[in-house]
Amino acid sequence: MEWIEQLNLAVRYIEEHLVGELDLDEAAKVACCSSYHFQRMFSYLAGVPLSEYVRRRRMSLAAVDLCRGEETVLDIALRYGYASPTAFNRAFQGVHGIAPSLAKKGGVPLKSYPPVSFKITVKGVEEMNYRIEERGPIRILGISAPLHREIQQNFTVVPQMWERAATDGTIPRLAALMDTPPMGLLGVSACGDEEEWRYFIAVSSSQPAPEGLEEYTIPAFTWAVFPGGGTGRSIQELEQRIVTEWLPTSGYEYADGPDVEVYLDPDPQNTQYEVWIPVIKKESPRG
Repeated sequence: MEWIEQLNLAVRYIEEHLVGELDLDEAAKVACCSSYHFQRMFSYLAGVPLSEYVRRRRMSLAAVDLCRGEETVLDIALRYGYASPTAFNRAFQGVHGIAPSLAKKGGVPLKSYPPVSFKITVKGVEEMNYRIEERGPIRILGISAPLHREIQQNFTVVPQMWERAATDGTIPRLAALMDTPPMGLLGVSACGDEEEWRYFIAVSSSQPAPEGLEEYTIPAFTWAVFPGGGTGRSIQELEQRIVTEWLPTSGYEYADGPDVEVYLDPDPQNTQYEVWIPVIKKESPRG
């Protein structure tokens, strides 16, 4: 089954479970990838975080229910997974700009967000350089912090980690331990479905772990490696292009493994880096 079709099946699963509990890990399984990669792909392709999309869809349906006037606000809140009217009120106002009680009275403007549907579009105006690389296990040493299962919440966690590492002496300490490839400062998102999600600032090293640093082993994978340069924003743009332009027609799909950013030059204004994504070849369609 094609990669885009898998995503659309996952969207269909989400639509069928907007009422009550919605298991986003199960939606990721329908898309045939990890929850982490599913959230990233969805965000890049839809232009909105998955959690925000779910909220908009639920509030679109809740507005229709409120306009019917047959149920209480609490009944509708519980239907769409909100345990309290306060939380539901906050979510509803965030989407529609008014309280649910006003929507129930009628005669007020509301918003409707239809379900998304993914299609492959032809882009590729700019070339993309990459290489496919086989790597055995990579042992890293560094510091880590837990990540939220909802990846949007990590956009503050990770930058704060880098800021602390740059000011407390961690980065030069790590640089002194680097002695095995990939040679660079590493940002590793270890977000497999069967492990606690953590983000590492680390280096690849064969040396014993000094006090205060953690050891982690990145499993063996096939990697698609994309070089780039610029600012922190440029690396996000490259990652978006990988998902929206390269991955759909590459013959590969995400493997359930960490994403790795390799910073070859740490200059924040013009850094040189590589983005490593774990991939597996797509199965050939049976004919």
